[in-house]
Amino acid sequence: MDENLSRDIAEVPAVEIINTACVHLMSAAAVQCGLAEDTPADLDEARKLITALAGLITAAAPEIGDQHARPLRDGLRSLQLAFREASLIPDAPGKGPGEKFTGPVN
Repeated sequence: MDENLSRDIAEVPAVEIINTACVHLMSAAAVQCGLAEDTPADLDEARKLITALAGLITAAAPEIGDQHARPLRDGLRSLQLAFREASLIPDAPGKGPGEKFTGPVN
């Protein structure tokens, strides 16, 4: 790893890195749920991304605090609902993407 890059990333607070990772997962999941124009949904890919996002938010929430975790949870819930709406065969309650971490979303 480049020494300058290591030094630069060392100066970034963990909460910013976690938020950035979550935003990237959210954006990719939104595209895979079919929320982007001219991009077909790929719900298998969306499920993976949403589940990873839910795990990251659940694990990070105690460390980053509620003020940072709350908007991430809201975004996650919106994606879970978008997935449910896009799915032709609905998952059972608690079996949707990320719901093993968040509980059922309705």
